Amino acid sequence: MTVTRRQFLSTSSAALLSTPVFWSAQAQSYPAKPVRVIVPFAAGGPNDIAARVIAQGLSDRFGKQFYVENIAGAGGNVGTSQAAKATPDGHTILVVAPSYAANPTLFGEVPYDPKTSFDAVTLAATAPTILTVHPSVPARSVSELVALIQSNPGKYGYASPGAGTPPHLLGELFRLSLQLDLVHVPFKSGGQAIGATVAGHVPISFGALPPAVPHVKEGRLRALALTSAVISRVLPGVPTIAEAGYPEIAADIWTAVLVPAGTPKDIVKLLQSEIAGVMAAPEVRKRMEALGFQPVVNSSDDCSAYIAAEASKWAKVIRDAGIRAP
Repeated sequence: MTVTRRQFLSTSSAALLSTPVFWSAQAQSYPAKPVRVIVPFAAGGPNDIAARVIAQGLSDRFGKQFYVENIAGAGGNVGTSQAAKATPDGHTILVVAPSYAANPTLFGEVPYDPKTSFDAVTLAATAPTILTVHPSVPARSVSELVALIQSNPGKYGYASPGAGTPPHLLGELFRLSLQLDLVHVPFKSGGQAIGATVAGHVPISFGALPPAVPHVKEGRLRALALTSAVISRVLPGVPTIAEAGYPEIAADIWTAVLVPAGTPKDIVKLLQSEIAGVMAAPEVRKRMEALGFQPVVNSSDDCSAYIAAEASKWAKVIRDAGIRAP
């Protein structure tokens, strides 16, 4: 079913609702020029992949170009700061990841106001982090891994894409929640972290799902759990962390769409509606799921509440673990 500008995708009902919306003249003429979609990270990561799917879909639906601009640096702060300074007319969009919620605590100070610089449009997609181990590790479940770490304090370490990244925060949530003597081994990228575990240099890894999938399927890594609440169609035999008995460790890598604060509300609503249409398209949903994403579109208010809850959750982990920005 195609979502039009008179329809919205509601996560509460998981259905398309035909709700009449009377767009202002400003919204009807939007966009008046190409729209810049800022991704505050380098190309190729989960956030960038999702942003490019959204940008292409919006280009097709509006008949105007939505183009991705990667502005990496300072864990996402550089690109986010530039987006905050953009004219609030809907022609600059920011696509963010969990770092947006974590960075104010992680860095202590960021070059934008996380509470007032942006208006939320929608949560667009989620993806699980995956807990994997090298095949030589004698643990075939999360509970067996926990018991193994507990009986060998200080012996085991886990790889992540770097200090302060979502997999690192998740690893610390795992360590703190279960009071484990587990060492963090940071790398410069998700590929390097996964590679170190495949090679047996670091026995455990927390990382994004897509880079791990081929290694799991080929037997180079053993997948113990996904951290989301939903089983992945890519790895249907891998349990969620809740199914493994540890619901308190559940966490997703997510993609949300924001605009500079003050963007006209009709344009925000229009963008939310059109992104819902993009993510509801069968070909997009199939493509996203193949990459390990779960399309999820919600309202602007629900998106704001979700990000606020994430900020509170990760602030506690960052403080309790004593994590500082690299």
